[in-house]
Amino acid sequence: MKNLMKKMTAALLGAALLTASFVGCASNAEGDKKLNVGIVQLMEHPSLNTIRESFLEEMKALGYSEDDITFDYQEGQGEQTNLNSICQKFAGDKKDLIVAIATQSAQAAAASSKEIPVLFSAVTDPVAAKLLSDPEHPDKNSTGTSDAIPVDQVFQLAGKLTPNAKTFGLLYNSSEVNSISVINEVKAYCSAHGIQVVEATVTNTSEVAQAVQSLIGRVDAIYSPIDNTVASAMPTVTQLTREAKLPVYTGADSMVADGGLATVGIDYTVLGKQTARMADKLLKGTPVSEMPVEILDNFAVVINQTTADALGITIPDELSSTAQIVK
Repeated sequence: MKNLMKKMTAALLGAALLTASFVGCASNAEGDKKLNVGIVQLMEHPSLNTIRESFLEEMKALGYSEDDITFDYQEGQGEQTNLNSICQKFAGDKKDLIVAIATQSAQAAAASSKEIPVLFSAVTDPVAAKLLSDPEHPDKNSTGTSDAIPVDQVFQLAGKLTPNAKTFGLLYNSSEVNSISVINEVKAYCSAHGIQVVEATVTNTSEVAQAVQSLIGRVDAIYSPIDNTVASAMPTVTQLTREAKLPVYTGADSMVADGGLATVGIDYTVLGKQTARMADKLLKGTPVSEMPVEILDNFAVVINQTTADALGITIPDELSSTAQIVK
């Protein structure tokens, strides 16, 4: 009987030790808390996609793997109500960070939570978007990267490609904060340089064709900023303006790739990587208030050769040897 009791006691003790060892292994396997990052994007578009893809690639290069971080990507299909719903869910999920690509996404993310850090990318004017009061000293829960470009460089480029253009049509969405900010700069520049402007505003992509047609015959060229609505309708813009022999200058290289004549723009791959490096700092504990908004200072001239040929424009040698030529 004693031997039986000893065996039973030993068996129970072994089972207890085995259970304890499993608990210990599970605890060690969890290690640090797995990070959860929400990524929200206004719509599927080449420029915005490039930012997201290069962001994820750089995060991987920085050492983040599937074992220690989860990226939850959601796309708003160009609708503000969708963006609001996505960001509210991110807030309810208590994400460690929300990465918001484009101004409307950033505004939705910032409104969804005052505690979760919001890292925006491709926000032209974060002050006008009310994401912060001072880009050098973020005073809310948002910071990030800006895709602002000096408008004077685009118009100087226009002076070289189409020197006879004296009246510009301004094509943009009147409800996009980033577009309004740039258009105000354009108006100031044109006023100071004796250039006439005619505005054609839209509120959605279905209005773009009519807006372009309203400018034909009234202007010598068209300028459109980094405007998500116009960018989505660039194939329509290209078709109408090529037929009318009307050059279109844009704020984004993707809009040139889609048929615009030219731009002085930024490299969105670089912007995405820059955003990732900021995310790394935020996830490691750096407060938003200690992370100023970062703006790229290297720009590239991009010219569409097919569009130039269609319009009968010869690219000057000084530009053909230095610009990025797309077809």
